[in-house]
Amino acid sequence: MAASKKTVQRQGFKTNEFIVYPAHGVGQIVSIEEQEVAGHKLELFVINFAQDKLTLRVPVAKIESAGMRKLATDQRIEKSLRTVQGRARIKRTMWSRRAQEYEAKINSGDLVSIAEVVRDLYRSDQQPEQSYSERQLYEAALDRMAREISSVNKISTTEAVVLIEKNLAKGPRRGVKPEDAEQEEAA
Repeated sequence: MAASKKTVQRQGFKTNEFIVYPAHGVGQIVSIEEQEVAGHKLELFVINFAQDKLTLRVPVAKIESAGMRKLATDQRIEKSLRTVQGRARIKRTMWSRRAQEYEAKINSGDLVSIAEVVRDLYRSDQQPEQSYSERQLYEAALDRMAREISSVNKISTTEAVVLIEKNLAKGPRRGVKPEDAEQEEAA
């Protein structure tokens, strides 16, 4: 398996560009290389996911079927932040079925679908505790969403989490209770 000449762009993606790979979130294309595997030449994107300490090699021909995409646009970020402000939509199905659906949304790589999981699994301080599996899914979705927003807006992941949480607080029955708001206005 010998690597040869370096390429800088393929199918609209170029080296050093940040992308979203559905199963892993935001990564950076570090190179595009050609390798010979079992007698066939393959062109591969070498993608680094620094936070996960993971390097992935994806055949250029497979990026569409894998769902690899460019980072979200500013409009898509805005839509995802509006999504977390909405009312949680929790189906009355068994948790195992809902958990599978949430997992599928997280791994879809679609920012708005991930925002729906964040919105649906968010718990404010006044709400009951989450189960361990709910918390795991919530944190996975929040992390995916924050990483993409931080890459697009060029802010830290922590600042992106704060931005998402501010938008979550604007949702129905999540922020300040109406009677508390009246007291604040009177002060």
